[in-house]
Amino acid sequence: MESPLLHLALVGTPNSGKTSLFNALTGSRQKVANYPGVTVERKEGAFVTPQGRQVSLVDLPGTYSLRGRSPDEEITRDFVLGRATGEVLPDLVLCVADSTNLRLTIRLLLELKSTGRPLALVLNMFDIAKRRGVTVDVAGLSQALGVPVVTSIAVRKGGTDDLLQLTDQLLAQAAAMGDRANTWRPLTVPELRATQHQADRIIAATVSLPERPDTWTARIDAVVLHPVGGLLILLAVLFVMFQAVFAWAQPLMQVLSAAFDALGQLVHDQLPEGLLQSFLQNGVISGVGSVIVFLPQIIIIFLFILLLEDFGYMARAAFLMDRIMGGAGLHGRAFIPLLSSFACAIPGIMATRVIDNRRDRLTTILIAPLMTCSARIPVYTLIISAFIPPTRVWGLINMQGLVMFGLYAAGITSALLMSFLIKFFLMRDYQPAPFMLELPDYKMPRLRSIAIGVYTRAKMFLQRAGTTIFAMMVLIWFLASFPQPPEGAIEPAINYSLAAMIGKAIAPLLTPVGFNWQIAVALVPGMAAREVAVAALGTVYAIEGGKEAAEQIGQVLASKWSLATALALLAWYIFAPQCASTLAVIRRETGSWHWMAVTFVYMFVLAYAAAFATYHISVAMGAG
Repeated sequence: MESPLLHLALVGTPNSGKTSLFNALTGSRQKVANYPGVTVERKEGAFVTPQGRQVSLVDLPGTYSLRGRSPDEEITRDFVLGRATGEVLPDLVLCVADSTNLRLTIRLLLELKSTGRPLALVLNMFDIAKRRGVTVDVAGLSQALGVPVVTSIAVRKGGTDDLLQLTDQLLAQAAAMGDRANTWRPLTVPELRATQHQADRIIAATVSLPERPDTWTARIDAVVLHPVGGLLILLAVLFVMFQAVFAWAQPLMQVLSAAFDALGQLVHDQLPEGLLQSFLQNGVISGVGSVIVFLPQIIIIFLFILLLEDFGYMARAAFLMDRIMGGAGLHGRAFIPLLSSFACAIPGIMATRVIDNRRDRLTTILIAPLMTCSARIPVYTLIISAFIPPTRVWGLINMQGLVMFGLYAAGITSALLMSFLIKFFLMRDYQPAPFMLELPDYKMPRLRSIAIGVYTRAKMFLQRAGTTIFAMMVLIWFLASFPQPPEGAIEPAINYSLAAMIGKAIAPLLTPVGFNWQIAVALVPGMAAREVAVAALGTVYAIEGGKEAAEQIGQVLASKWSLATALALLAWYIFAPQCASTLAVIRRETGSWHWMAVTFVYMFVLAYAAAFATYHISVAMGAG
């Protein structure tokens, strides 16, 4: 008989190593979804204990308290207390602590004790603590806290063996003892201070710090946190990341492009000319393939972000940007959600839950879509590759990468400017709270955790390509293929299609910014996802121009568009609200249709104005 499924929850402060421990326990047996009723990403995995117990493990958002001052704290509190809709009360709560910095985690654990749930403290990164001369009396700490304590080295093989054995024991004890009384209630500020004093006394009695503490972190911070040098380093890191998007990804992109070209050629050669051949070659292969070919660039963006997080640099970047962002009316904590928005605005908006103040959180949500997300990369790359020569500036810097960096810089600048305007017109009486941030120690990124993170995000991108983008391509192919041209028609077949009718109906609105009806056709389904616009252009021009257009879409655009039109479309995509999923998340996170509508309107106005100005200035300079 199969043993019943048991439920565990990982709780801990940010940067305590929860994610590494989660990956070590579950490996590839994990999935990413949302918590019921909210748009916060949850990670859930499974593992089997040494005694054969089937365990479901949930990695809860990092938190310093259960007071519920931010949405992340509310989710962790409600999950542990069994208040979360559709969630099972955890059979065991594992409180994860960074062994080199126990102070805030011990306070959190004292608060968790009052919930009545079976509880254990996991001293993670125990090897690093030893190496730095930190000595922990594990038995004494367990006795002082009144809960089992176990050490863990999540990144080393066998480093979780003791934890797995203890988990078996605790689950058996919890099943025999039953539930304990829940006496938890929100702590007042004096009670919170008293709890912290109690935690400090316990640490003083059980933890010995070295006489000469490790100074590597301080030495590195003296450089990377310098007011001027630190910002230059941050800009250099971002610049290298955007150069890598072009330089590193090109070989693999060419391989993928050649593979899809060969597949399209195979379909063309094997199937008779007709609707089925057109659907497979022009709709599916040219459409979906034109998006999947940008997967290497998506992976590079995520790789950089995950490496910076694992290394411990993200918090330093937030610290560096606090003064600049504060001048624009943003809280320092907004930097990490905004940086996450480079990958996708949706997790960036969800990450604003770490910001305690509602007005700070709302401002960050409203400007997050202006950050240049990975869905824009296919559009940017297609246009830049077609219109910007791959020359080198000063013999070192790729011109295409430089333009890409400029587009990212434009997104960042516009986000800061919009934040300033929101503060000036809507929140003039508001002063942001002082920025307090715990800086984690530096540590070498772990290949396993990075690989799992990149794999998970690449899988989500491919699933998106196989669902949303595929569905849009079927729709676009249908609109571009029907009705069939009348007998004796001399124009391309697409000119008689529904797509041409829709595009030409919208074209008068977009003609002032230099867009033709084909671009209008691409922008409409692009509302589902920005990268669909590339696939739509591929399908429309493939049907219009045949096999050669399907294989060389960039060359077709260069022959059909002026440079002014291309630059105007780049300007449009810096601001355009071309993502229905992002708008839906804004509505759910703010709890209001009003702010979703505000976001759509202001981004559309900015996009139109930017494209209009770019097009007419370019025409005046001879690029029309």
